[in-house]
Amino acid sequence: MRVWYLMIGAACVFASQAAAANDARFLRSLQKLGPIERLEQLCDYTALTQIRKDSRDFRPDRAVANAGADVKIKNDTVEATSGAFRSRGKWYALSYTCTTAPDHLKVTSFHYKIGDEIPEAKWASYGLWE
Repeated sequence: MRVWYLMIGAACVFASQAAAANDARFLRSLQKLGPIERLEQLCDYTALTQIRKDSRDFRPDRAVANAGADVKIKNDTVEATSGAFRSRGKWYALSYTCTTAPDHLKVTSFHYKIGDEIPEAKWASYGLWE
């Protein structure tokens, strides 16, 4: 029985190390982007990770801040009122407000709201894909 717990503990450590490595790679890739694109990418990534963390109902793999309308950017804040995220092959409406540090490498505030599923017939008009 003790071996089983050690195996589970080791699996958890490896999983957290893999997540940290992914985060480090993501941060390195962000540093290669211009400031506005970095801000938008960091906020979309934060939306994905926050939804995954908060809800077992969703497993998002894509987020688009400007699916239905352009985002509003002011200083270090993105306001996405008509975004979307994909989970398990379906798209859902998403709105969020995301504020980052001035270098756009760390989120300082993030609030989001998940809306209804977006019907597949509307995906093309929102610029969404399978």
